[in-house]
Amino acid sequence: MLAAWIGNGRVELRGLPRPRPRKGEALIRVHCAGICNTDLELLAGYYGFRGVPGHEFVGTVVEGSPQWLGRRVAGEISLGCGRCPQCAAGMRRHCPRRRVLGILNHPGALAEFLVLPEENLHGIPRSVPDEEAVFCEPLAAACEILQQVRIPRAAPVAVLGDGKLGLLCAQVLAAAGAHVALFGRHPERSRWLARRGIRLQDGARRPSRAFPFVVEATGSAAGLEEALQFVAPRGTVVLKSTTHEPVRADLSRLVVVPEVTLVGSRCGPFPEALRLLRQRRVETAPLVQSRLTLAEVVEAFRQAAAPGALKVLVACPAPSSSTAR
Repeated sequence: MLAAWIGNGRVELRGLPRPRPRKGEALIRVHCAGICNTDLELLAGYYGFRGVPGHEFVGTVVEGSPQWLGRRVAGEISLGCGRCPQCAAGMRRHCPRRRVLGILNHPGALAEFLVLPEENLHGIPRSVPDEEAVFCEPLAAACEILQQVRIPRAAPVAVLGDGKLGLLCAQVLAAAGAHVALFGRHPERSRWLARRGIRLQDGARRPSRAFPFVVEATGSAAGLEEALQFVAPRGTVVLKSTTHEPVRADLSRLVVVPEVTLVGSRCGPFPEALRLLRQRRVETAPLVQSRLTLAEVVEAFRQAAAPGALKVLVACPAPSSSTAR
């Protein structure tokens, strides 16, 4: 099969053996995959990654048990050992021996085929097209904020970063009734955000007031310190960014003294993400910057790494018999 490959700071297209599912796993033919900031961080050396990247996908099960065969799916990215206390508690994303699709010891979705445990799969409703379903994983990550932090209706919330994840976080919070101020550097995004009840403000300016809730989605190592400048005493900062560079901040002055709560936030609930997509509570079309094919994956990464880039989607056409093996 054809697949993207990251190693030594480079991305290339390779021919690789098609993965073989074991008992309880499904082989999925990938229709479409998205490139996110984590993929770019892997290219820069995050986790010392070498292999097939990609964890945002939609595809069809072509080998698996009868209840999944032929179904269109997205999938949760963490694969637990199934034996540790974290897995027993339903928290395989925190399994100390976990593998992570396209990130840690498990080949990813920027390929013609991938394998995942069937317990990780979620069926996609017919009303949700591929170009929306591919956002299921990052949208679930945005939904996780509301699983971790109780944010009252009409509460003021600042979201820092008007990139891919920040735009999803802002929409999820607005759909839940929060008064969202999104701080970014792309005023051209203000019109469609206003339709969603989201105010886009200049991210280069400090706000006139502090916020009780701040979501950091800048994708930058400097994002934490910036978020701590926005939060009110005894407020809460939710951290969504993963970066290759180390994060530095004066925690004594900015966290301990004002008694700020820091919440790390990663993966989230797929059923809630699918509900929002099905009910059209979130727009994804404005987040799509370009569409390329798997054969163009090097160019896709180049476009995704450009300053201010939004989502680059990689379509995986049905493989020919020569590449499917």
